[in-house]
Amino acid sequence: MAGVLACGDDAVLSHRSAAALWGIGAELPRRTDVSVRRRRTVRRTGLLVRSRPTLAAGEVVERDGIPITSIVQTLIDLALELPEGRLERAFNEADKHELIDPEALRAGLDGHAGEPGVRRLAALLDKRTFRLSDDELERLFRPVAAVAGVPDELTKAHINGLEVDFYWPRLGLVVETDGLRYHRTPSAQNRDRVRDQTHTAAGLTQLRFTHWQVKHEAAYVRSILARTAARLSR
Repeated sequence: MAGVLACGDDAVLSHRSAAALWGIGAELPRRTDVSVRRRRTVRRTGLLVRSRPTLAAGEVVERDGIPITSIVQTLIDLALELPEGRLERAFNEADKHELIDPEALRAGLDGHAGEPGVRRLAALLDKRTFRLSDDELERLFRPVAAVAGVPDELTKAHINGLEVDFYWPRLGLVVETDGLRYHRTPSAQNRDRVRDQTHTAAGLTQLRFTHWQVKHEAAYVRSILARTAARLSR
């Protein structure tokens, strides 16, 4: 709080210091990040002060009595500073602590179009929020499976009392595809575990791919399918 007060009425905690207060990251040693919503050069020992006259008033909130950038703005700012793995951990923590979920965060970025950091954060989020329709999924997945050497699958088959996305009776192979947010709640995760356990107990092999992988990482999906099919054919 002292660092913010030292910089005047328009000062807010931001970047890594805001992440620390939100509980999604850590400050750098001996540095507090502060943004001021005006054009002004401020130098204080132990403070990194950024002049940000375009920082919208709506992106400033209070937490524990301290003015701080909103969780959306904080994550955008972090996208300029953190490597991909740590940025992903930061929004995982935001989701875990129910500060914001990936869909709401992705929608929130629309109001920040063109702002530095937005495109990088959006690219990470799209892997979480991306989902295909059933028709699109089947249209994209079938040629991948064919090239992998496992054509003629059954789609939306009922196996062990459960509907599965793709099934190869000859191989005893089941493939399920997930749009991740539709499988994130504890109850949904538990249902997935029960499905996997049921198929395993029946002697089937099961693979799971995300919709993002089917659409954007087809070569990886094809490789895993081909290697699994080769093992099951022996």
